[in-house]
Amino acid sequence: MPDGHNARRIALGVAYRGTRYHGWQSQPDGQTVQDELEKALSAFAATPVKTVCAGRTDSGVHGLNQVVHLDAPVHREVSSWVRGSNRFLPGDIAVQWCRPVAGDFHARNSARGRQYRFLVLESPVRPALEQGVCGWVFRPLDPARMQQAASYLIGEHDFTSFRAADCQAASPVKQMRRIDISRHGAYWRFDFDASAFVQHMVRNIMGCLVAVGAGRQPPGWMSEVLAARDRDVAAPTFPPDGLYLLGPYYDARHEIPNHTAAMDWLP
Repeated sequence: MPDGHNARRIALGVAYRGTRYHGWQSQPDGQTVQDELEKALSAFAATPVKTVCAGRTDSGVHGLNQVVHLDAPVHREVSSWVRGSNRFLPGDIAVQWCRPVAGDFHARNSARGRQYRFLVLESPVRPALEQGVCGWVFRPLDPARMQQAASYLIGEHDFTSFRAADCQAASPVKQMRRIDISRHGAYWRFDFDASAFVQHMVRNIMGCLVAVGAGRQPPGWMSEVLAARDRDVAAPTFPPDGLYLLGPYYDARHEIPNHTAAMDWLP
């Protein structure tokens, strides 16, 4: 890679179906979204390319507007980074947009927050067409109970009770800004907006929300789980099917897109 005086920093928006990948972060087996993206970018640029992402997603989790930055080792038109890179990517990963950014822009450190969406099918019958792209519950869920439980999580808290044992985050303290719960036909939509998320945080919160919504726990139990700062007191981790990284968001001066076409496809 060239030094910062010669390289032009660019940001890319990446969408992917995470079902067959071992998460975002590069691994020795090469079966990750980052590995596939960097392989495609390197093929397009005809030289090795490394990226930095806004937030790592786990195995099976999807991304609609994952943001990465890189210091371009060659000059290409902005539109060419999209079309050219997509030529080398598998069908379940696609670059959505490209923007030149200032040299101090950082996909992770410049982000003001991140948003996730969880789609869950409520039905006596498991998903078929939607397998892998939505969660599933067969017991009816109560929206008022779940929204009340979610309200205890708003604000800055220690989310240790919702943190994976092997989480590498420096601190479990995060600011949850919003949790919205709505129903669209047979599908529930859970929207999460926070300063950042610890590993498995959304999936562990979902396990608790579903337990409350199905009547297995009272809404106030969520407050007790949060206060315990103990993963063992929370519900089991909800499966990753149906979890989407909507993307990070930034100060307006960076001019980073916050919408991709696939967002209109979700219920």
